[in-house]
Amino acid sequence: MIAAIRAETLKLTTTRLWWILLIVLVGYIGFTAGLLAFLFGALGDRMREQGGPAIDGVPALVYSTATAIGYVFPLIIGALAVTSEYRHQTLTPTFLATPRRATVLAAKTVVMAGTGAVFGVAGLVASVGLGASVLAATGTDAELGESDTWALIARVVVAMALWAVVGVGIGTLIPNQIASIVVVLAFTQFVEPILRLGSGVWDWTAQLGRFLPGAASDALVGSSIYTAFGGGSSVTLEWWQGGLVLLGLAVVLLAIGHLVSWRRDVT
Repeated sequence: MIAAIRAETLKLTTTRLWWILLIVLVGYIGFTAGLLAFLFGALGDRMREQGGPAIDGVPALVYSTATAIGYVFPLIIGALAVTSEYRHQTLTPTFLATPRRATVLAAKTVVMAGTGAVFGVAGLVASVGLGASVLAATGTDAELGESDTWALIARVVVAMALWAVVGVGIGTLIPNQIASIVVVLAFTQFVEPILRLGSGVWDWTAQLGRFLPGAASDALVGSSIYTAFGGGSSVTLEWWQGGLVLLGLAVVLLAIGHLVSWRRDVT
């Protein structure tokens, strides 16, 4: 198992894809977090000048952009960790070196969980680093001394690690690289946002909508720009329930993928 983990780590670190995605992630989240911090900070100043109520939860909203808009990056790299092996036909020597395929899949899962955590830390460097600076410049308390803020930061790292594992499950279930990426982008950028938007129409759909992957991730983190802007139902899971939903999704995808495609012959 240790040798398999070392091999999977070497596969990841000797390619350029992971750090290219990491750079894009930092830039994307940093820009969004900085913009939101400026807008909410300026809006807060305007409301204070007019004697209006203060906006609550702005720092958490800004910091949670790391997962709210950045979760697709560990999801993609997790899927690519599997599908690239099929595409470049490196899975054959992998299985020859480690005949127990479950061990290979477990090693990929461990390495990708760690990679997702690294992506989470990088996303937080962007969202907290730039967001807190902009909030402070606009006179808004960044709340970095609050325990709730650091609990949210820790949950962001956990959520990103789980998303990477979900990506491994998707890649295992859908070995075709193009198909898996299309499914990931279509579901995360179009299908789920529409489902979450429509889930708030009735009470029974709201109860179901909170179990969608993105909604579960937002519940785990505890804040999201998506829910703050009315992009979903007000009914949410507890943070630990959201984590269990994401973990359960990853386990189910990995199990089905292992039974359906991972055990097939490769050439």
